[in-house]
Amino acid sequence: MFDLYIANKNYSSWSLRPWVLLKALEIPFNEHLMPFEGGFGDSYTTFKRFSPSGLVPCLVDNDHNVAVWDSLAIVEYVAETHPNVWPQEREARAWARSASAEMHSSFGALRDECSMNCGVRVAMNELSPGLKSNMARLDALWQEGLARFGGPFLAGDRFTAVDAFYAPVAFRIQTFNLTLSEVSLAYVQRLLDLPAMQDWYAAALKETWREPMHEAETVKYATLLSDERAIG
Repeated sequence: MFDLYIANKNYSSWSLRPWVLLKALEIPFNEHLMPFEGGFGDSYTTFKRFSPSGLVPCLVDNDHNVAVWDSLAIVEYVAETHPNVWPQEREARAWARSASAEMHSSFGALRDECSMNCGVRVAMNELSPGLKSNMARLDALWQEGLARFGGPFLAGDRFTAVDAFYAPVAFRIQTFNLTLSEVSLAYVQRLLDLPAMQDWYAAALKETWREPMHEAETVKYATLLSDERAIG
């Protein structure tokens, strides 16, 4: 069985990707939640005990003495023994891999200006040109996938790795009330309604950790409206 090391569910968008994939596809794993210790750098020593990079997520396959420490690499490793991770059709699989890689390496303004913080609601003070460009690209990409492969998910009729890669964006859109087309907003809601996403969200709301760096990032370009998280 896999061991998956993740950080705070309220903040860790990178951790959500493999977690929601394994959960939604009912692939067994043991969860190890390791909270951020003040910030990314402050957690390095602790995370280095199980992750070669000192970062999360990290998947450990104890049966084969293998550690995989990057979300995209984790997905590909799991796909080697679980072919349902990617679409079966070659065209859809190529598109899904391309879209996942784009999410992995792009959308810098969206990451910087709208960091994941599941339990709060904020209003953006303004949208930078970079964020507007990211949102336009996101909208076009989602509409393309949904139209090209028939939906209701990005690469066809079932949840696959490409949906897992955009799952953190669904939480960002909910938190920051970002505007998209009706088609894309319906897809966001479809992701948020998934049982695995509901489980993650419920756990995030119960967390009492408050990490100053992530909290500051949330309101760097926005105004806090409400906080739905538990108080420790």
